[in-house]
Amino acid sequence: MSEETVRVALSVAVPAARVFAVLADPTTHSAIDGTGWVQDAVDQAPLTEVGQIFRIDMYHPNHPDGHYRMANKVLVLDAPRAIGWLPGQEKGDDAHLEFGGWTWHYDLVPVGPSETEVTLTYDWSAVPQYIREYIQFPPFGPEHLTNSLQHLAELAASTSQV
Repeated sequence: MSEETVRVALSVAVPAARVFAVLADPTTHSAIDGTGWVQDAVDQAPLTEVGQIFRIDMYHPNHPDGHYRMANKVLVLDAPRAIGWLPGQEKGDDAHLEFGGWTWHYDLVPVGPSETEVTLTYDWSAVPQYIREYIQFPPFGPEHLTNSLQHLAELAASTSQV
């Protein structure tokens, strides 16, 4: 872990294209999540382009509202090698998006025809000071990223058998 990123890696016995397909499907994110905060995908269409917004319902007991919604902007979409997004929230009546500055990024490196090295990076280096005053970064330990990669591996393996 650097000062403003957490990075974990895991080899999974699934081809990179299958892992990427699971990550590009917002309906799988609650099953992948290592924190238990991700609930349901509001926007269920697969991620297909940079700039695409997908919304996810969340729950955190320490959030002022408990239940809340994140609007995520796809920053990287390079099938089957990389995918990443910038979480934010809709603000005001016009649903203007405001982003917090932290990102999620997955790098997928094929190790063979049926194995992939997956690296998950959580980066908060662009979070402004006013947000850092009320959210501690990272808001979870590195074990949550490890849990997430293990969930991803299990889900990708089970869906590749279908």
